[in-house]
Amino acid sequence: MNASKVAGGTLLVSGTTIGAGLLGLPATCAFMGFYPSILLFFICWLFMLAAGIFFVDISCDIKKKANIITMAEKTIGKWGMAVSWISYLLLLYSLMALYLTGSAVIFKDAMEILFGISLPSFAASFILPLLFGWLIYLGTYGVDMVNRYLMAALVLSYVLLVSFLPSHIQMENLQHYAFIPAIYALPFVITAFGYHIIIPTLGSYMKYDRKMMIYSVVIGSVIALVINTLWQFLVLGVVPLDTLAIAWKADTPITPALAKMVTSNVLGIGVYLFSIFAILTSFLGVALSLSDFLIDGFKIKKGWEGRLLAIALTFVPPLLFISTYGNGFLLALGYAGAFVAILLLFIPSMMVWKLKGHTFYQSTMGHTLMITTVIFAGCIVTVNILNRWGFFTKILEKIGGL
Repeated sequence: MNASKVAGGTLLVSGTTIGAGLLGLPATCAFMGFYPSILLFFICWLFMLAAGIFFVDISCDIKKKANIITMAEKTIGKWGMAVSWISYLLLLYSLMALYLTGSAVIFKDAMEILFGISLPSFAASFILPLLFGWLIYLGTYGVDMVNRYLMAALVLSYVLLVSFLPSHIQMENLQHYAFIPAIYALPFVITAFGYHIIIPTLGSYMKYDRKMMIYSVVIGSVIALVINTLWQFLVLGVVPLDTLAIAWKADTPITPALAKMVTSNVLGIGVYLFSIFAILTSFLGVALSLSDFLIDGFKIKKGWEGRLLAIALTFVPPLLFISTYGNGFLLALGYAGAFVAILLLFIPSMMVWKLKGHTFYQSTMGHTLMITTVIFAGCIVTVNILNRWGFFTKILEKIGGL
């Protein structure tokens, strides 16, 4: 087995899950408390791991460089391709809206603290596209070169927080628990383990060696589970429930609330740096993926005019979403969860059902796993609809003391 390739694939899997979800999960999970949230993390991780192995087997079965859309078409036909195409597009747009709203809050605070300038939230949303939109124009090479430095900065800022935040933890903050809010948090948590869109790339990189791919998916997803668990422990231990509830009510990332709870100015700056690096590392990858997807999907002619059109199509719709829904941070995160359920749980379950060369998928146990995964995906979409109707709002407000 090629250890270096497994290590590279592991980093690819774990790195894909780092993003604004880290900034939204503590506020949405605070109502149930630390211990129930860890149980929910494990359940979501387990289902997403099963779906990840589904994708590995599909990729190895097709044995050619194909994206999720092509894989769906080859296994379940035109309807699968259509559902995958729409879900993929809406998922990436939801993530773009998530990163733009999350960065707007952080940039707005930074401008006030450093320069005493108060920016409207919508105006702050333009900072990220203006600063980094040119990288998307340059394509993969430009994003890759900058992303390496951003990943290094993200790791350093994360190490800083993990090293010094524990001294600010109040153990009584971790004693609260309630299980009903776990239902509300389901669409938000599932996004923290959505690495599956890179599995086709992983297959090409590893020459469809199933064993190496499985190792990378398992180890990489475990790293994501550990990072999310540790982050949940730190934030819920440092920030009281009522403060996190206010962040949830304001529909903003937890960055300002966490920064206010630490006594060290250096540590407070570290909180903001970690937040912006977490957003940037994921934002660049998603923006580039969305731009390339639009060029391919709409058959946009390559050239500077085509790249500019793709960039406009990449940024304008999520900016319009932000202008319509205000902050919309948790709203976008919830929508992303629903599209993750459809694209990364429902679709792969349907695809492996069609695989004839795998005895496991034709067995009773295999059918049970696929049906259970489809039901779980349906539950996530249903909960997302209930959340949009405000079904859990009064319950959460009562628990959070709002």
